[in-house]
Amino acid sequence: MKQSLSGLWKMKEAGGFKSYDAEIPGSVMSVLLSAGEIEDPFFRNNEQKMGPVFEKDYEFFRSFTVTGEHLMQDETDLIFYGIDTVADIFLNGKKLGRVNNMHRTYRFAVKELLTPGANDIRILIHSPLKCIAQYRPAGGKEIRAKACGTIPGNQYLRKAHSMFGWDWGPQLPDAGIFRDIVLESYSKVRIEDVFITQEHSGGNVTLLVDPILHMTDNIPMEIEVFVTGQEPALKLIRMPEQSNYRTSKGENTIRIPIRRPKFWWPNGLGEQPLYEVHIVVRKAGTVYDEKKYRIGLRTVSLLREKDEYGESFVFVVNGRKIFAMGADYIPEDCIYSRITKERQRELVCSAARANFNFLRIWGGGYYPSDDFYDLCDEYGILVWQDLMYACNLYELTEEMEENILAETRDNVARLRHHASLALWCGNNEMEMAWADWSSFQEHSPLLKSDYIKMFEYLLPKAVQENDPVTDYWPSSPSSGGSFDNPQDENRGDTHFWDVWHGQKSFEEYRNHYFRFCSEFGFQSFPCKKTVDSYTVLEDRNIFSPVMENHQKNGWANGKIIYYISENFLYPKDFESILYVSQLLQAMAMRCGVEHFRRNRGRCMGALYWQLNDNWPVASWSGIDYYGRWKALHYMAKRFYAPIAASLLREGDKITPFVANEGTEDTNCKVKVTLYDMDGKDLLHYEDEGRSYSERVLKLKTFEFGRMLEKYGRENVFVEAEFIYGNGKRCTETEIFVPYKHLNLKNPSPVVTVEEEEEYYSITVETDTFTPFLMLDLIQGDAIFEDNVFFVSPKTPAKTRLWKTDIKDAEIQSAKELSENLKIMYLQESYAFDTQIYTEEEVDLEKDAEEVSGAEPTADNDI
Repeated sequence: MKQSLSGLWKMKEAGGFKSYDAEIPGSVMSVLLSAGEIEDPFFRNNEQKMGPVFEKDYEFFRSFTVTGEHLMQDETDLIFYGIDTVADIFLNGKKLGRVNNMHRTYRFAVKELLTPGANDIRILIHSPLKCIAQYRPAGGKEIRAKACGTIPGNQYLRKAHSMFGWDWGPQLPDAGIFRDIVLESYSKVRIEDVFITQEHSGGNVTLLVDPILHMTDNIPMEIEVFVTGQEPALKLIRMPEQSNYRTSKGENTIRIPIRRPKFWWPNGLGEQPLYEVHIVVRKAGTVYDEKKYRIGLRTVSLLREKDEYGESFVFVVNGRKIFAMGADYIPEDCIYSRITKERQRELVCSAARANFNFLRIWGGGYYPSDDFYDLCDEYGILVWQDLMYACNLYELTEEMEENILAETRDNVARLRHHASLALWCGNNEMEMAWADWSSFQEHSPLLKSDYIKMFEYLLPKAVQENDPVTDYWPSSPSSGGSFDNPQDENRGDTHFWDVWHGQKSFEEYRNHYFRFCSEFGFQSFPCKKTVDSYTVLEDRNIFSPVMENHQKNGWANGKIIYYISENFLYPKDFESILYVSQLLQAMAMRCGVEHFRRNRGRCMGALYWQLNDNWPVASWSGIDYYGRWKALHYMAKRFYAPIAASLLREGDKITPFVANEGTEDTNCKVKVTLYDMDGKDLLHYEDEGRSYSERVLKLKTFEFGRMLEKYGRENVFVEAEFIYGNGKRCTETEIFVPYKHLNLKNPSPVVTVEEEEEYYSITVETDTFTPFLMLDLIQGDAIFEDNVFFVSPKTPAKTRLWKTDIKDAEIQSAKELSENLKIMYLQESYAFDTQIYTEEEVDLEKDAEEVSGAEPTADNDI
């Protein structure tokens, strides 16, 4: 029997008298915020005031009632599923022990300490800042380097490193109880663990279910296993020779052939059927313990074999080589108790809607809850799971070794049965750091030796012992370990940052042919509604102290301005800068992903940095802290589509491509048209071909040089319409000069909204080429079925808004939606004195000046 101790607790400063109500799961920040004792740490520069809060120790305490049912059982344990991080635990005044790892589950036997009726629990949580300040490394193992943006010494605690800051996150090392605490009582037997493995052969599947039992009495038991749609399987456990006996691995294995197996597939490749595996241990009709798991029938492996380019790095699911498409995940909040299943569902669902089939759980955060992986199972999102180490140096002591091995066992055992789990990875960027970063190389060889022992011996061994099925990869990036050129483009996975950090153009992606790019990215600001949440009017300049504090990557706001200068005219105002920054980000990621997909076979994965944010901030995310899709995420829905078209421009030549990750072959026709800004057809070409599944179709290369000389590169654009065999169409657009040099005209958008039973249809027509037309709501939020359009007189923007995708807005009719619809487009973002005018507007302006004889006012000067 189980009793949750979540709910209402009390919290106070250690040694203090004033206490506060504390809803658990909760933390120091969540409690003080609810009590009104601190201001919102995300607002303006309040983050900078929070240091003293985390320099104190805090006590969480409550009373709970224990019934006779608990006390009648043979054993009673108190289980802590998530304490952050260093804490002393007391039950009825007796110290149970100290915990020091937020990534672990701790279990204490407490039957002898419990009393009938009221019992008191107290958890003294120590300041993480004091803990790292008090740590003393062994001689010769002093650490001077730190991860970017973090508080020095964060690696001395097994605590989410990003809580101490990162180059996208604040320094808010919160502390508390972020997962459930459970009182569990049992008699005779407890199911301690269950190994569930699968044998696949010729389309047939057999499950091997192996419960590991802790038996407190030497009596025989029965194990019965129920699997969805299958006959139950029964096994008799022999009588153990002594009480307090733990069965060994393989001792109780039960084989269950699956009739008519339904296979689990990643998003875009098939369905995600899930089977429940229910294990029951009983004696003479009395159930003593039971556990339930959800699994998917599939095989997943990482294929590395020599080929003409070097060595492959490709995930194989059910025998099919897949191109991994997705992004890197970080924790959704700085206050972990606010990471609810509902928020996780929104995030994972958003990934699936944008055609992701992969997420990489980055090693500087935490291991998400069971709910997160359940959602990935449901939506078909494969998981690359980093162990929680990132960009740091670690001293391996005996205590550290014991701690990290227990952490690995806990999390591998918790997650290994998930259909979505594809890979265990040792760490983020640490092998590369030792090989390439001077800040690491100046440290003792003893620390380098500790690295090898941790990530190439201890941890892979622990993973293998607890999950012999899922592959282990030593680091990301890596070519296989041992500091053997971890950024080799022809082997393993690569992190590529020459675009953004190296300030190279987007086209630089096309000079590289990675086997698997697991990190690359480009920053943008969030939308104005998000910026408004943490600023006041005087802050709304990207170089204000508040905006720079909500930008944790040094000089990055200036870098955005640099890239604007390379591609666009200077935006007219603050909101336009935010909007244009999102266009840059979307363009950069599209350029990279399209190139990687055009080279399928050589490259087999593109995971951009990053999916989400943990607070409202300028960052590399495609979805901001509040769940609002940036232009990038909408564009990802296109460039990650199972069948995705793209245009490769090389000088005055354009080549259409179709990358097919779908399950079926299809015919494809393409019409490539050169238009002037008014939509006049100046030249068009046509071609067709057969797009085969798991292949890339390259169509004819079309030459436009003569017509560009005639009409001017700045006065034209290319639109390619792709028509597939099933009747579906898509349009891709290309230009021959940077957008800042295009002679764009002012459009007159016409918006039509029609209401259907479950959604609104939205059409936007314009009389001239209108790039990057983006829809939003003035009040409230919405996720549009499609967004960020290249609109022309021949190609209007068409999308749908499902009523269930409208949030925090009362919209009851097409008229109300029309009134609440906001439209942004490139021409509208220009500054006043750089605005492009039509000839008629210029003539009217001259006439007005001649009539008035007035000089331009100072307000018109910038």
